[in-house]
Amino acid sequence: MQIDDDRRRVRGQMTLAEKASLMSGANFWNTKPVDRLGVPSIMLTDGPHGLRKQGGAADHLGLNASLPATCFPTAATLANSWDTDLVRRVGEALGAEAAAERVSVLLGPGLNLKRNPLAGRSFEYFSEDPLLSGKLAAALIRGIQSRGVAASAKHFAVNSQETHRMSIDEIVDERALHEVYLEGFRIAVTEGDPWTVMSSYNKVNGTYANENRELLDEILRRRWGFDGLVVTDWGGNHDRVAGLVAGNALEMPSTDGVTDREIVRAVEAGELDEAVLDARVDELLALVDRTAPRDDARTVDHRVDHDRHHELAVEAARRSVVLLDNPRGTLPLGPRSGRVAVIGDFAATPRYQGAGSSLVNPTRVDTALDALRESDLDVVGYEPGFARRDVPSERRRRRAVRLAERADVVLLFLGLDESAEAEGVDRSHLRLARNQLALTRELVGLGVPVVVVLSGGAPVELPFAGHVDAVVHGYLAGQGGGRAIADVLVGRANPGGRLAETYPLRYADVPSSATFARTEATSEHRESIYVGYRYYDKVGMPVRYPFGHGLSYTEFAYADLRAGRTSARVTVTNTGEAAGVETVQLYVEPAGRGAGEFRAPRELAGFATVPLEPGESATLTIDYAEHAFDVFDTRAHDWRTAAGSYAVLAGASSRDIRLRAALEVEAPAGRAADPVVLRPDPRLLPHYVAGDVELVGDPEFEALLGRALPPSAWPTDRPLTRDDIVAQAKGRRGFGGLLHGLVELSGRVLLRLGKPLAANNTHFALDLPFRSVARMSGGKVDDAMLDGLLLMVNGQFLRGARRTASAWIAQRRRARAQDNDAQNED
Repeated sequence: MQIDDDRRRVRGQMTLAEKASLMSGANFWNTKPVDRLGVPSIMLTDGPHGLRKQGGAADHLGLNASLPATCFPTAATLANSWDTDLVRRVGEALGAEAAAERVSVLLGPGLNLKRNPLAGRSFEYFSEDPLLSGKLAAALIRGIQSRGVAASAKHFAVNSQETHRMSIDEIVDERALHEVYLEGFRIAVTEGDPWTVMSSYNKVNGTYANENRELLDEILRRRWGFDGLVVTDWGGNHDRVAGLVAGNALEMPSTDGVTDREIVRAVEAGELDEAVLDARVDELLALVDRTAPRDDARTVDHRVDHDRHHELAVEAARRSVVLLDNPRGTLPLGPRSGRVAVIGDFAATPRYQGAGSSLVNPTRVDTALDALRESDLDVVGYEPGFARRDVPSERRRRRAVRLAERADVVLLFLGLDESAEAEGVDRSHLRLARNQLALTRELVGLGVPVVVVLSGGAPVELPFAGHVDAVVHGYLAGQGGGRAIADVLVGRANPGGRLAETYPLRYADVPSSATFARTEATSEHRESIYVGYRYYDKVGMPVRYPFGHGLSYTEFAYADLRAGRTSARVTVTNTGEAAGVETVQLYVEPAGRGAGEFRAPRELAGFATVPLEPGESATLTIDYAEHAFDVFDTRAHDWRTAAGSYAVLAGASSRDIRLRAALEVEAPAGRAADPVVLRPDPRLLPHYVAGDVELVGDPEFEALLGRALPPSAWPTDRPLTRDDIVAQAKGRRGFGGLLHGLVELSGRVLLRLGKPLAANNTHFALDLPFRSVARMSGGKVDDAMLDGLLLMVNGQFLRGARRTASAWIAQRRRARAQDNDAQNED
């Protein structure tokens, strides 16, 4: 191609220093230019559900304000729509707003699998199922990139928790890695063709993801055909040269030239083949070319229509609302519902997005309270009822109860507050705030019908679910969520959302609950492939709401399911009196539901959404997923077809199966699954065959991994190094323990001052590797100063303080000398 020839010509004219300079940022958000060769700087910025372009001080934690942009529903919310066309249109709007602000790379979508509901960043991810995650991510990517803006699928890979995320080693067996944690990325890459992929902070089986050659080279590029650029997460570089070799091109943000010089030294010393650097430079130049403005169909009008995008945000939120319970048909409400009391702080002050790097400055925000007052309902009053962050308020409680006593229906708005879910910190429990639960019990005790409306980005325990008249979940619905919720409550919209994750009855039911985010050095995925509904359905555990669940104001009948070799066909009819959208879910079930096998009893194999008027029917043809009948054979290190008898199921959730059809699956020659994969020696892996993975001990997990487990605790018998994190100073004597204590104390103080977002970000400081203190300081801290700090932390305070001071003085002298040289040149 001519473009490739031009790229090689430009790269061939670069000096070694210029090539190295392109491998890290110029500042927090921009790459470096090479002006003499016409290579421009490009901008990367946050944006999984809305553009976060900062006009002033830059940060990666949502602390400083960004330019106004449309805040769409988060990925966890959009996933409940199961609607790839809707998600694509949201992506187009995101891409248009990014292009209008001259942003070349939008850092999203996030599609890490939801292993555990306490993961603090779950609101940024789609689902516990890799097929649903991958399909929706691919749609969002196609939408964003249709506007000439690169999407960045993240965080690759196994970024399953926020606790110690920059150092944690995710220990996961090879089969689970491919079948569960990588499959969504594979679909997103092969069907969405993202121009960039962002590597995750964590290690995967002992190697940092950003320098993991198996992940970045063997799997991402060679197996899946990815031809784009890999960028680090911000501050996510460990060994710069190892990252280049593995396949990472761009380190962000700027390290003030520190790692550029490491690259130059490695090439000059013969430790890095310059051809490797050239390949990474070519990837950066290709990204610059792909995102350059062009006069073609992707050209966008730089006058973004924020009104139109707001209406799309409302539509997306409306399609994603899930009606969880409505046993007495209390919803929808109308003029005949009588006097309606609106209670709950979230009604007037909505929580519509998460916190951290995805924090969007919205162009406007609709509130449910305003929208309800503008409806036909007789709203007799509003009371907040409780204070955010579980602060006691007897006055608010009493006023809410008095209002409810003179109402015919109570709309009770509950949810997770801003301190509960954020980047950098995992949740500590699965409960709603105690003051919210206490108020709910009191209101239910009045005998007035109570409709609960939930806000939050992940599952919560709902002990009141069987005692209220309806439960509606809006998740984190973006800036248009207030109007969307009101539309569903009064029946202007029929809820069509279906859960993209399972709601357990209690947190103890989650298979990883005993150890999640409680260990220091490693996170052991002992549950293997049994994540979400795969586990609950395997052991027959009762759940609050199953995967795929969601009710409607109408009814849908299924008929004529026919299972073919590559797809299934089913007819759906709206048998009710209201127009609605049905989500038809296809599952595949091996003979005997996998009894006696190391296998889930059923897995999602396809899905489709269909809008239907009352009495209308539609016949849907749904393709099976590429690996619907495959397992990953760990001896062949490849996918293999598991031939045999299957049932193809059509249903409205993983436990609401309407129809089933038999299907015999034959394996292509040489492709049958090794029976050892599905029927291992029961003496070695008994709990994996039974599904009782919460009982897996060290010997069984080691047998599954094929190796000994690394230590799960931090070593305490050695000094801390550059690769250790600040949190490891906890409990140490002297300055180290004091430093850790001061950071923790600042978090508690900020929380008491009513600044939960800033408080959560202290966890980022605790989990920051010492090496990143220098690399992310913008040149304010150099390696000599860092070595002095480490001496102080390791009990040599005076020696370390002297070294830090002398390094700072030397740095200031060098800076003055450079300034003088520059003035003399002028």
